[in-house]
Amino acid sequence: MRYMPLVLLCGCLGFAQAPAPDRRITLAVVVTDKSGKPVSGLGRQDFTLLDNKQPQQLLSFEAPNTAEPPVQVILLLDEVNAPFSTVSYARGQIEKYLQRDNGSLPVAASLAFFTDAGLQMGSAASQEGKDLAAELDQKPSALRTITRSQGVYGAGDRVGISLSALADLAEYETPRPGRKLVLWLGPGWPFLTGPRIQLSGKEQQNIFARIVAMSDTLRRAGITLYSIDPLGTADAGGAQTYYYEDFVKGVKKPGQVQIGDLALQVLAIQSGGRVLNSDNDVAGEIARDVADARSFYVMTFEGLRGDGPNEYHALEIKLDKPGLKALTRTGYYAQP
Repeated sequence: MRYMPLVLLCGCLGFAQAPAPDRRITLAVVVTDKSGKPVSGLGRQDFTLLDNKQPQQLLSFEAPNTAEPPVQVILLLDEVNAPFSTVSYARGQIEKYLQRDNGSLPVAASLAFFTDAGLQMGSAASQEGKDLAAELDQKPSALRTITRSQGVYGAGDRVGISLSALADLAEYETPRPGRKLVLWLGPGWPFLTGPRIQLSGKEQQNIFARIVAMSDTLRRAGITLYSIDPLGTADAGGAQTYYYEDFVKGVKKPGQVQIGDLALQVLAIQSGGRVLNSDNDVAGEIARDVADARSFYVMTFEGLRGDGPNEYHALEIKLDKPGLKALTRTGYYAQP
């Protein structure tokens, strides 16, 4: 069976023309201990950055709380890829988080709403959780027109508008300084990958170009993406719970491309974020993610030149102290 709506998926994701290559790359690095708690107090000498397994010199290094760049949390409610009951539960969990500590948020946050009509940004970022909760309450859930009952064609539409919404968000945030944690509350869009989905060479070329553009756009926008599945334990046995792990390794050439390479969970891991599922305490997950926004290291390095266009480079952070784990962007696409 050939999936026909791929032209829609490949051709209208809304990416702007890529700017001239800038080889200086900024990484936000969260270091955690064995219990998952953020670790501060490390110095430049404790980090080794590997670009395609080759050590690279750090051009700059900032420890947590030494230089306070603007940090913002964006709580994005996905009303396209989840049924109404799940959206309602997600809304309740967002409100529960916003009302914590008498509505005083540790980091400025804003709301975003993704519906069939596209992405709608909420009011300006604020640390007043009660004000954001009131804004959420005043924004009713939208009626879905693209449903699972439409089968593979409806799934193709959901993939297309979901990726367009993420691209729109990145374009909106690119000129804004600082780091942004985008907490995408929803199970994610369909993978549309398997033996019944066969891509032509042209389709693979187009999707590969979108993968490169999405990677570059999220990096330039300073976005770290978190995938939070509000289905919780109800989705513990779902196909997407761990299937995304087959796609997190960076795609090096068009012939390797599958649509699953653009899944929400995959983009989250590659941006340096997390995939959070099988847990009904969504408000608690939000709080743990926000803790990442309060304690992270910032470092820059000179990205290598590519031997050809869109050459994938894997990134890795090694730590001198045992028992610690570094979470950051997993790669980038180098240009000649």
